[in-house]
Amino acid sequence: MSTSTGLEQDAVRAEARRGLLIGLPAIATLTVLFAIPLIIVVAYSFGTRTRTGRTDFSTLDLSAYQRLADPLVLEIVSRSLGYALLTTVICLIVGYPFAYHLATRTPRVRAVLLVLVMLPFWSNFLVRTYAWRVLLGSDGPLVRLLGALGIDDVVLLFTPFAIVLGLVYGFLPFMVLPLYAAIERIDHTLIEAARDLHASGWGAFRAVTLPLSRSGVIAGSVLVFIPAFGAYVTPELLGGSRTTMLGSYVVRQFLSARDWPFGSALSVAILAVMLLATTAYFRTGGRSL
Repeated sequence: MSTSTGLEQDAVRAEARRGLLIGLPAIATLTVLFAIPLIIVVAYSFGTRTRTGRTDFSTLDLSAYQRLADPLVLEIVSRSLGYALLTTVICLIVGYPFAYHLATRTPRVRAVLLVLVMLPFWSNFLVRTYAWRVLLGSDGPLVRLLGALGIDDVVLLFTPFAIVLGLVYGFLPFMVLPLYAAIERIDHTLIEAARDLHASGWGAFRAVTLPLSRSGVIAGSVLVFIPAFGAYVTPELLGGSRTTMLGSYVVRQFLSARDWPFGSALSVAILAVMLLATTAYFRTGGRSL
């Protein structure tokens, strides 16, 4: 009996070693590209900026984190949070009906629609965002169309509208795909049963479809909110000085102000928010996705 138990334990240890060897490339990649840069950023956040723009590590300093409470920083954070939440809500409102339509089509139509959803990923995100800058510009087709309709002096570019539009355009697929995966797995006989019990279409949706697609709603919301909160390219190209978001503000600390400790502290704060959002996702149903 003990011999059999020893053999089983040896087999388990051998399987564990085999799994470690298989995962070594991924572990090494995450260590080099994520863990080490993160440690460097955290270390810089405790440094002090000198008059020449260098970072002094002679003493640990929390002044960079104390500056996170400055009114300007709080204003930028609240603006970024508002844009990210608004983007998430719009993506959910637009993406859910489309994902439901996608999940209930025939396999051939579904394949075509899935390709259309993923089509934007085949081109560079920077190029796609810059295209919106052309479309929303003062000489762009949208402004000319509004002028032809008698609506003059319309400014679309460098406005909150342009930022939210660009964020929704960029991150909508991240909402659609998890919603589609969740809705597609629903047993539609349950919906038919609800209708047989005299539930209306809205009642069946509220009682069956929406609860069973909850994991997709949570996953899509997290996947949209996290990158929208720290977005840089879209606000930089479509926003103006009055619509600065957190991502742009962080980049300016590193490149323009040369205040690496404060920029690192801002980056750590953004990472903490993203970590909280991810933790909430896993605790509220993400494991079932």
